[in-house]
Amino acid sequence: MAARRALITGITGMVGSHLAEYLLECTDWDIVGMCRWRSALDNLSGIIGRINSGDRVSLLYGDLRDTISIQNVVAKSKPDYVFHLAAQSFPRTSFDSPLDTMDTNIQGTVRVLDALREHAPRAVIHVCASSEVFGRVPREKLPINEECAFHPASPYAISKVGTDLVGRFYAEAYGMTVMTTRMFTHTGPRRGDVFAESTFAKQIAMIEGSLIPAVVKVGNLQSLRTIADVRDAVRAYFMLVTVKPTAGAYYNIGGSHTCTIKDVLDSLISFSPRKGEIRIEVDPDRLRPIDADLQVPDTSKFRAHTGWTPEIPYEKTLHDLLEYWRYRVSTEGNRFLAR
Repeated sequence: MAARRALITGITGMVGSHLAEYLLECTDWDIVGMCRWRSALDNLSGIIGRINSGDRVSLLYGDLRDTISIQNVVAKSKPDYVFHLAAQSFPRTSFDSPLDTMDTNIQGTVRVLDALREHAPRAVIHVCASSEVFGRVPREKLPINEECAFHPASPYAISKVGTDLVGRFYAEAYGMTVMTTRMFTHTGPRRGDVFAESTFAKQIAMIEGSLIPAVVKVGNLQSLRTIADVRDAVRAYFMLVTVKPTAGAYYNIGGSHTCTIKDVLDSLISFSPRKGEIRIEVDPDRLRPIDADLQVPDTSKFRAHTGWTPEIPYEKTLHDLLEYWRYRVSTEGNRFLAR
């Protein structure tokens, strides 16, 4: 019997690369990763040897804005499982590029699901939306459950509302096994530096390397977040498609440690030998026009369905994130902007 095959769109991202590693270690599946021809492969450094030798993992080029390329990827891979993670995933960037964000995330999801409907109609499909769909939530609505009203606070969040609804539509209209998730804040090694906790860690590593002054520039530090580790997140995604997958289901997924962004910053600074020197400075360019400032999930529905629970402690997540940036700064140094 041939091994099952998983397609990961966005394999070069933080989540996609960790998911590929998890599947290689914990399953016998073959993995096809979709990436753009210009995508950096840094996050795949741990498995690049296996890609080169064709050892259970391969790459196909595709772009969510190019219908033909998506059709080709799905026709060639014919997956049993699909993790649709590729997206324009930066909320702050979406204010500058709203149309690109909408096309990539909403129409891109339509292109993927149309291709699957034609070439792999029996695949079990995960469509990754975002907790940002809930946007500005009144405090009395916390913790946020799946039925909380959408109130998106950025073009990115609006695009993910579309992504969420498109996934659910294809399940209902075409009988496809599509499930959508709203993952709350998840971080760890390989987190992009456009996200708050990762830019904090990067700036601290650059301060330690004497590349910038001992000042961490910040945006809104009062937002409340529940933090999960990316390695717990990918385990959740695996369980989503393998534990009683239910067509049309939608789940909130997230960690168990709730804190403010300032708490995250304070934790990261506390790990630094230069903690006594570091100052904090608000940078107006890091403030969003509107902020989703209360992001605390009710994950009971997903936990009850799959038995998943987060395992990696908050402190380890942040420590590993800082170590990731220390390594990159020490090896790549002046390549970085202190953004």
